[in-house]
Amino acid sequence: MTTIPGFRTHRIPVAEGVALHVAVGGTGRPIVLLHGFPQTHLMWRYVAADLAADHTVICPDLRGYGASDKPDHGYDKRTMAADIVAVAGELGHDEFALAGHDRGALVAFRAGLDHPDKITHLTCLDVVPTLDMWDVMHGTAAAVGFHLYLMAQPPGLPERLIAASPDVFFGHFLDAWTRDPGAIPPDVRAHYLDACRHAVPSIVRDFRASSTIDVEHDTQDKGDNQLRMPVTVLQQDWGLGGEELWRAWAPKLDHRTVTCGHFMAEEDPKLIADVLRA
Repeated sequence: MTTIPGFRTHRIPVAEGVALHVAVGGTGRPIVLLHGFPQTHLMWRYVAADLAADHTVICPDLRGYGASDKPDHGYDKRTMAADIVAVAGELGHDEFALAGHDRGALVAFRAGLDHPDKITHLTCLDVVPTLDMWDVMHGTAAAVGFHLYLMAQPPGLPERLIAASPDVFFGHFLDAWTRDPGAIPPDVRAHYLDACRHAVPSIVRDFRASSTIDVEHDTQDKGDNQLRMPVTVLQQDWGLGGEELWRAWAPKLDHRTVTCGHFMAEEDPKLIADVLRA
């Protein structure tokens, strides 16, 4: 399986020389779903099929991931958010709801800050904003995020280390972050690993941006620019004060703690579809 059954796929230009691979299904009010790491748009297969009963559901592969283009630039979340606004515009939607998981949630967060006239509702799954993430991940609690520090290193070292054994590296997160191993069946796991294997440099660039320019952008906005739309955040209980961190950015916040694992759209798709539809 490489795309969501029943969905149409498109290549949509978003910038000069850059196009995204996008799956689209259903009719009705539009919602865009952004995948996380180490995945592609296929992570939304159950949720997207549910929502397509009464929504136009748009599922891109992010810049640098899956079947989308992998340029050597443009991995700051501001540019990646502009990609998503461009996709929606090309499909005829001036306004849309937006949900993101993991890396996709960071893109969604930036889209909400930069394009408040476009995003009607925002949902972020199992992240905290980039600036806050670096503040709270320290001491032994930072061990779970070792990959953040690895991919923050200057170009060369992380790419070579990861490319030496990509299936072990990316497969580690699919195993360690899943409470229900059956949520990611073998064919889907194989798809994720194959997609990541061919995207090591661009994935590293995405993460490296979160230790550099993304921090600069968040720092510029902190305290002055807030999310104006209704925001829902679903998180595992990390013990890191997620609700307080999010409330500083989102006055209209609905924060919920979930018991499923990190890959919640695959482990508890009914919960996620119900939350998004509500």
